[in-house]
Amino acid sequence: MAQSDSTFFGSSVVPFRLVFLMWLAFSIEFFYGIDLGFLGIKPRSLAGILGIFTSPMIHGDLAHLISNTLPLLFLGSVLFFFYERIGRIVFFRCYFYTNVLVWVLSPRVSYHIGASGLIYGLSAFLIFFGLLRRDFVSLLISVAIIFIYGGIFYGILPTDQRISWESHLAGALVGTVTAFNLADKKRIG
Repeated sequence: MAQSDSTFFGSSVVPFRLVFLMWLAFSIEFFYGIDLGFLGIKPRSLAGILGIFTSPMIHGDLAHLISNTLPLLFLGSVLFFFYERIGRIVFFRCYFYTNVLVWVLSPRVSYHIGASGLIYGLSAFLIFFGLLRRDFVSLLISVAIIFIYGGIFYGILPTDQRISWESHLAGALVGTVTAFNLADKKRIG
């Protein structure tokens, strides 16, 4: 275990970096009056490919940004603190594969923005990984995440046209598949 990752704060470096970029992008939009929505994912379009990398940093308003900031910091820190050896793999898959799925499969042609797909991916991973591993700490993490964030899974249903339920569903699928994929690996947590 690296010296800087031995504390919960040290484990939050990756999520803090992404949150910094989210707030920086929002600040640029706010102070300079620039709309960065074009950096979102526009499904099956050449212009939308860039969004696979940039969409989690773009948010529609302050409420959207705040609602993504706190869960991302918490879930990301839990991931890197308790599962340091696989944390980067899980974070990458939940970030990148989720966005690729949205780009390929979303039926809507509007831009998808925000980090909620990543949040759904991290939540699903932490829940299912703990249930599959069945060690005490992993099960405790699963129960805590279900208790704190279990209600977010209603977001995978198409209830509001302005919300990218496709990102939520893709994130939950990627997180779940990643948990099943990594659960049978020995000594990875």
